[in-house]
Amino acid sequence: MEPRPLDQRRTDTLHRLDHDEDVWVATADAAGTPYLVPLSFLWDGETLLISTVATSPTARNLRAGGRVRLTAGPTRDVVLIEGTAEPAGDLTAELGDAFAVKTGFDPRTLRNYEYFRIRPQRIQAWREANELAGRDLMVGGEWRV
Repeated sequence: MEPRPLDQRRTDTLHRLDHDEDVWVATADAAGTPYLVPLSFLWDGETLLISTVATSPTARNLRAGGRVRLTAGPTRDVVLIEGTAEPAGDLTAELGDAFAVKTGFDPRTLRNYEYFRIRPQRIQAWREANELAGRDLMVGGEWRV
């Protein structure tokens, strides 16, 4: 299979962010112990909104360090996102509703869930080895294509 042009990779990445429901979320604690969990998300065109139990390792790690990695898609069509996270605070009803509609999951109806907003700093996308070159679509929070 021929490698996709960079603009097609960006289009495909944005489609995945708009339509996929879940991502793998990787964080680490201060000692460097990794933690990986699948979570539902909402993409607003600039940030990803996720929610998890406030006492979970993911929530603790995000509050403590704010660094996060997410992956979407299968291993032969992966989108890798490195970003910074912060608690989302109080959500508008509209945003909470949008999250619930997209994901089929409404954390507002559950006890002790917290929302986090993730701002991508680096986004990579590739399918096979022939797309490894030029896989950086975003660097330093700015799209390259």
